[in-house]
Amino acid sequence: MHQPPPAPQILNSLTPEENTRCRHGLYFQDGQRRVDYVLTYPVKKPGSSRSRRHTSLLTDNAFARSLRRARGPAPAPGPRPSPEDPEAGSPGHGMDCHEDDKRSRREEFEGHLTDMGLELEKDEDVYEVKNGSSVVEKINTFIHKVTEPLHPNVEENRTQSLKHLSYPFSREKQHLKCSSLSCPPGITSLLGSGVYLAAYPLHDLMYEEWASYSVFYKYQPISLIRKYFGEKIGLYFAWLGVYTQMLIPASLVGVIVFLYGCVTVDDDIPSMEICDVRKNFTMCPLCDRVCSYWNLSSACATARASHLFDNPATVFFSIFMALWAAMFMEHWKRRQMRLNYEWDLTGFEEEEDHPRAEYEFRVLQKTLKKEHKSQKAEKEKLTCKDRFPAYMTNIVMMLLMIGVTFAIVFGVILYRISTKAALHMSSNPTTRSNVRLTVKATAAIINLVVILILDEVYGAVARWLTVLEVPKTDGSFEERLIFKTFILKFVNAFTPIIYIAFFRGRLGGRPGSYLYVFESYRMEECASGGCLMELCIQLSITMLGKQLIQNNLFEIGVPKLKKLIRYIKSKRASFQEEEREKRLQRYETDYFLEPYAGLTPEYMEMIIQFGFVTLFVASFPLAPLFALLNNIIEIRLDAKKFVAELRRPVAARAKDIGIWYNILRGVAKVAVIVNAFVISFTSDFIPRLVYQYMYSPDGSMHGFVNHTLSYFNVSHFQNGTQPIEPLYLGYQVEICRYKDYREPPWSSTPYEISKEFWTVLAVRLAFVIVFQNVVMWMSDIVDWLIPDIPKDISLQIHKEKILMVDLFMKEEQGKLHVLDSLVSAAAKEHGGRNSHSPLARSRSIPHTYSNNY
Repeated sequence: MHQPPPAPQILNSLTPEENTRCRHGLYFQDGQRRVDYVLTYPVKKPGSSRSRRHTSLLTDNAFARSLRRARGPAPAPGPRPSPEDPEAGSPGHGMDCHEDDKRSRREEFEGHLTDMGLELEKDEDVYEVKNGSSVVEKINTFIHKVTEPLHPNVEENRTQSLKHLSYPFSREKQHLKCSSLSCPPGITSLLGSGVYLAAYPLHDLMYEEWASYSVFYKYQPISLIRKYFGEKIGLYFAWLGVYTQMLIPASLVGVIVFLYGCVTVDDDIPSMEICDVRKNFTMCPLCDRVCSYWNLSSACATARASHLFDNPATVFFSIFMALWAAMFMEHWKRRQMRLNYEWDLTGFEEEEDHPRAEYEFRVLQKTLKKEHKSQKAEKEKLTCKDRFPAYMTNIVMMLLMIGVTFAIVFGVILYRISTKAALHMSSNPTTRSNVRLTVKATAAIINLVVILILDEVYGAVARWLTVLEVPKTDGSFEERLIFKTFILKFVNAFTPIIYIAFFRGRLGGRPGSYLYVFESYRMEECASGGCLMELCIQLSITMLGKQLIQNNLFEIGVPKLKKLIRYIKSKRASFQEEEREKRLQRYETDYFLEPYAGLTPEYMEMIIQFGFVTLFVASFPLAPLFALLNNIIEIRLDAKKFVAELRRPVAARAKDIGIWYNILRGVAKVAVIVNAFVISFTSDFIPRLVYQYMYSPDGSMHGFVNHTLSYFNVSHFQNGTQPIEPLYLGYQVEICRYKDYREPPWSSTPYEISKEFWTVLAVRLAFVIVFQNVVMWMSDIVDWLIPDIPKDISLQIHKEKILMVDLFMKEEQGKLHVLDSLVSAAAKEHGGRNSHSPLARSRSIPHTYSNNY
């Protein structure tokens, strides 16, 4: 039984302050035809040298749009009243050739649009209306009631109990092209050549129940997002929602691991030995001359803090996070498959992209050049030879940018070394006692600032290099841009962290034979508790800083600033006094928004965050918690940006997240290896294990600190490197200690690497191999156990295929029945004579038709 359509309902599409003054601009002047698209272009006013913006509104009455459905019949075709053409100047007003060419190209393009059935109108007042939906969810009542407060208050969010059988539709379209050879086809080239200033659909809904921070605890209206923005953006927000949900268990386990470290810190024997002043471990100076001898007990706070992140539970957490990454990938594949089914994308195949305007222009240049030399007319294309200079430029620039990153990291190393020496020369006891903390914190902040600056620079460089390559299609352009941007930003974000984790303290040498840079800067060492605490500080400051400053402040602040600048410029250059007082319409408000530039920045920041969560999670178990807190805000921040800060993008279909899935899988695989090396070489887990089971006299950790410290005779210092205050501790020092596995000075091979070093190294390498293979094997088991397609979706797809085959068969049988009836009627008319006539033999036609179908 057919139900009448629901009554239209007014939606709050804008922010509250904008909604009161932007109620017009969504419909044509008749109030019935919906505005589907807006074209904006500059027009010179008669008798003036200044230009103003003008807007053309487009609609298409040939198709029913789920979000653009106009109530009431469309007016009869034919001429309709419109204001005076703003481009038609007075007879005395002349145009230059450039403006006249733009106008003719606009007229030609809009003429093609009209020929295709689109309707155009210029600067009409309209209002906003939206058809509601009355489908109510009835499946699983109990769960529905429990989770009802988490769902947004939109009808499109309700699960449908009935799914209509559908099949992907495609048709070959004659794409609109300019007639002149100098004009590449499509709206993109018209925008690039200045014929139009902007082209965009209009915003009209989704603020209160999705983009507001007050609904942060609710699920996203994914189906509505898909209808409003298209499948490509809908999949991004669906992926972001799944990722955020999966961070909840990871955050809980990370907090438990951190709390375990807090609870057991007082029982940690190595920390107790470091803090015990009775042990009286006199350590060698941390720098030449200005640094003196120091007691190991002064590093008590650092040792206790290191235990919070360097304890046996972190090994378990690393394994857990590797399996978590595998489960996240499998969960997303299942979610993606369910969305493909619900959005009718199971049979969707992406059509080959049309060539980009820039590519067509380069091909045209190449063709004209060849035609000038010879008369052969061949279809040209850009070859590797044509792109060779661009490829070489890409390679050189990529290596140069990576070299810049390494140089800056090296500069920060020199800063730490020189600042440490300068602070040790201070006469303030407080300053000298907090040298390590001051140097660590300030160096991490400097790294963060540099990373934020280089991120913007590298993004622009990556786009410039991709433009040089002149990719043929938009898909190829996007993939190349993503690859370059990911490489540069990944290296930029993780190079300082990789240095601290795997290189710092291993290149410095030993007392009496230190490694120097520029013959004056002694390479830095790790703290007594190892480099894991410094790694944790660097990781936390970089991660939190990027999330707070780059992902949040920049993401909203920069578009708002650009919007304000664009509005001020337009107000000064375009509006007369009476136009300034005029109420802005919806398409005018949208013009001042930032143009949509793709999903690459949104995906990129989440991929980098995924790297922070997985790559070095052994050193920072709270990373998933901070990522979760950030993403709860990030979802609404991105939603607000798409609804209120960016022009509404043209809907695009996609059945997956593309190359980003492969990048995620690659990061997850690399994370297993990185965490294995962090546990083996950065933390003290393996040395403690080796000491407890091989060198401890009673099988406990007592004596571990003394076991890891080597001896050095202070008389063996190089000339000019001895402390200028040898009696700083109040007594004469003859032997000092340093962290390494080396023979004592009284040995027959003084200061040579001891056998304990090789034993620990062998166990470290063995652990890396075992950990990597076991964890990857377990990840593969998780991948194998969890099917990519949910069972219910698989059954539904199978049923739909059967129904589709039955439908085709019934249609074939109907056609066969009609043909049989025609043949029988024709046979009766001829009285059964001439049974071998072509008409009688035509009964074989249906069988041939059926086979070909």
